[in-house]
Amino acid sequence: MRFRTLLAAGLLALGATAALAGASSSQLEAYQPDPTLRTAPRPDLESRVRRACTIVQARMQNTAESSLDRPCGCYARATLRALDPAELDAYRTTGYFNDSARAKALTAIDGCKLQRPV
Repeated sequence: MRFRTLLAAGLLALGATAALAGASSSQLEAYQPDPTLRTAPRPDLESRVRRACTIVQARMQNTAESSLDRPCGCYARATLRALDPAELDAYRTTGYFNDSARAKALTAIDGCKLQRPV
């Protein structure tokens, strides 16, 4: 369960549309967002997004997670700051960024000099 949550958070927080598009419908139907997202304070949301970024970017770049603390912190802050209330509410409800939030997340990836997911 923890792996599935981290994987989903990593893919979704980074706006990995292609990865989700390749997932089978049974995998997507099986995904259940963490219920604590609904009431989590903003710093906890930022921490989750930062952690997911760190995990995914470390794998993509084949580097240590610790080397990504600063750029993933930049990404998490920039992304959450850019979300409007409806996008933030959608994230809290579903556990992933909707299309408009995903576009903002990709802008933050570029601005924080991280690799875009494929």
